[in-house]
Amino acid sequence: MVAFRHAVGLGADMIELDVQLTGDAEVVVIHDLVLDRTTDGTGPVRDLTLAEIRRLDAGAWFDARFRGERVPTLSDVLAHVHIPVNVELKPCGDDGLEGRALTAVHTAQALDRVVFSSFEPASLERLRALAPRARLAVLWEDEAVADALRLAERVAARALHLRKDVATARTVASAAAARLPVHVWTANDPAEFRRLATLGVAGVFTDYPERFLQSSAAE
Repeated sequence: MVAFRHAVGLGADMIELDVQLTGDAEVVVIHDLVLDRTTDGTGPVRDLTLAEIRRLDAGAWFDARFRGERVPTLSDVLAHVHIPVNVELKPCGDDGLEGRALTAVHTAQALDRVVFSSFEPASLERLRALAPRARLAVLWEDEAVADALRLAERVAARALHLRKDVATARTVASAAAARLPVHVWTANDPAEFRRLATLGVAGVFTDYPERFLQSSAAE
């Protein structure tokens, strides 16, 4: 939560987060499928209940200043962060994540400011079947961008999220022809940002929003 609050304070247009289910089917915001790297817990996220995960320290690994930070639920984030949110779905098979995440979004009355994305085509298909109005984005990391465009058409996605080294003049033009804005991940170097801006991408995912907000303001 401290990172999300900081991004809002910097003036970020949007935040991005990853979600998965706990052992008792609660939607938590955590990147890795296992707890070891970013908390003082161990093992798969799905092996612990929400109550057990809430007891873990999720900040000290990064810096002692953040000791005591906890793993939030998606509902926690939506209740406290009021800018748009990109929710990356990380299901373990057909585990019900899409429906649970959608319920959290509906409860927060946040459907109009949430974009759902995933590397898993089946996850996007399940989400689309549940929510015809939801905003979807295809998350893509290899050069077979034509496959990504076909998937985007199938699930009525509104954007293509490309890995930065796959974002070229050709791939961005292909997406533009399909009327899909391109957002690129993860750009932390200002020189890379300038290259992507020249290509005409609609936005970037970054660990350092202040670098690019300053660059945009200077222009």
